[in-house]
This record gives sequence, structure tokens and C-alpha cells, in this order.
Amino acid sequence: MKLLVTGGAGFIGSNFIRYLLEKYSGYQVINLDKLTYAGNRDNLRDLKGNPRHTFVKGDICDTRVVNRLASQVEVIANFAAESHVDRSILTAGQFIQTDVYGTYVLLEAARKYRHRRYLQVSTDEVYGSIQNGMFTETSALNPSSPYAASKAAGDLIVLAYKTTYQLPALITRSSNNFGPYQHPEKFIPLFITNALEDQPLPLYGDGKNIRDWIYVLDNCQAIDLVLHKGKDGEIYNIGGGNERTNIEIAERILKTLRKPLSLIQYVKDRPGHDRRYALDCRKLNSLGFKPKKTFEETLLQTVRWYQENQKWWKKIKEGEYREYYKKTYGTGVSN
Repeated sequence: MKLLVTGGAGFIGSNFIRYLLEKYSGYQVINLDKLTYAGNRDNLRDLKGNPRHTFVKGDICDTRVVNRLASQVEVIANFAAESHVDRSILTAGQFIQTDVYGTYVLLEAARKYRHRRYLQVSTDEVYGSIQNGMFTETSALNPSSPYAASKAAGDLIVLAYKTTYQLPALITRSSNNFGPYQHPEKFIPLFITNALEDQPLPLYGDGKNIRDWIYVLDNCQAIDLVLHKGKDGEIYNIGGGNERTNIEIAERILKTLRKPLSLIQYVKDRPGHDRRYALDCRKLNSLGFKPKKTFEETLLQTVRWYQENQKWWKKIKEGEYREYYKKTYGTGVSN
């Protein structure tokens, strides 16, 4: 099978491409990525020279590029997204453009070339916050941030194309991912890398916001299951069953690295900060999904990866990132 994976130089996309190529010897992947701050060619350095992986720098909003590539494949898996919540608060327009209009361009291409499947990779953040219980795939959408709203809009367009045009489309909505190659703006790698540099760990609000965490390779396994066994037109929640408060995660990272808890620095909460996410994943589990390792094991693996790959993340933390960090947390960051 030949697939177009968009956003394949990003965190989840690059891990998914590597997962696919290792699991399926007959699969070929065309990887389309714009290489914004979130896309990184270094994420795929080990695939250089692999004849089953072709990288194309381009924008999913560019109809000409998308159609040229879509005509060569059977499946589109859309990982491309502006996905950093804090950045969406600063510059919402970019998120609407990529996550909404870009999704439309991809859907039109999938319809034009009669693809076998279109997979939309989404997020639990489209549901908003929940105090008790868990979100199911039929829960109402109630996004709190421009990022979450742009992803919710993209999801609705996907479902509309399934209903109107009978497009064989599916949606996955995963909880918070972590693992290797995640941009150091994100919560876990930010705290790991800051701790390694003995820099403050900026914790929003009271630190008691709750997230369900899933290791990125477990998410890749789940997406693979949905792609091959999911029912057209369906949505599948993907969670790890690992609800933790942000302060718990911060303390565990510091203890793992043998750093003082005094590095935790409470900062002003961000606007629209959801209190708790939780997903009911029984629908996914019916396909045979089960995480391969515990949260504790995979978090330790992740900490070790950032320890061993400092050249990768230090390169990212230079330049533009420094100014963004200052705008977000009201303080500087040094390397």
C-alpha cells in the first residue's frame, strides 16, 4: 500500500512513519511537511536513503502540491496541524488556515482520486474539559482554545464528507502524547530539558490540571489498528488510561533526574486552560488495542531519550524559540 502522510516530520507523524515502515515491508510513504517550527527533518534522519520513504516539503493548503501527491497514493493520513495551544492563543489565524482549510484541501484530493481511506488524526481537546466521568465518541464538542476549535472544525468537515460524498473517512482523537522527538515547547519535554539545564519548570496555575497520557508509539499502534480495522465514518478515542496532575508529572521528572523540587516555578495560568481530560476508549479496545508498557516505564524511556539526544533539542531551543518562550511564560530561557 502507498500512503500520503501529512505532517510526517512532526512528533507523532514521524513516529508513525517509522512504525509503519518497520511493521509493513511492502508499504511506501510519501511524507508531506511544511517544516514549520513543529516539523523537523532531524526527526527522520534514520530514514535517509530508505527507498520506501519520500519526503516532500510543502503545505497541505497548496492544492497543486496535494493533488500531485494524492494522485500517487491510495490512502491519506493527516497528521499535519498547528497543534501548540499556547501559540494558538498568540496567533489563531495560522491554526484556522492549516487545521480547517488544509483539511478541506486533503479531503477534496481524497474524493477526487477515490482513495481507499482518509484518516484524520485529531485530539481529545475538541471535547473541552470534564469534571467527572469520561468523554465518549458521541460527546458534544466544546473546545476551549483556538487550537482545539480549529481541530473540531476539521473533524466536522471530515464527517460531512463521509455523509455527503460517502468518503471512506475515519477520525482518531488521542489524549496527550509523549515520547521521543517531541518539540521542547510541549509539557513533558519542556520540563525534562529545562531540568537538565537546571532551569525553572514553568507550571501553570496551581499545577492540578489533569491529563491522560499515552506513549506516542502506543498511539501509533492504535492509529494503525483504526486505519486497518476501523469502520468508515467512525471516530475512535485513543487514551492511555494514565490520568496524572501536572504537578505529579513535574515532580516525577525531577526525581528521576535527581533535581530539586525547588526548580518548579508557578506561573500565571493560561486563558481557557481546561481542567481535566478523560477518554472512554472501549470502542478502540474492541479492535484489540492494549498499551505495550506502563506509564512509568515509558516516561523513564522518554527522560533517557532527551538525556541522550541533547544536540537534537538544544538546536530547537535556540533562535525563535527563545522569544516565544519569553512571550508565553514571561521569562527568558538559556541554553
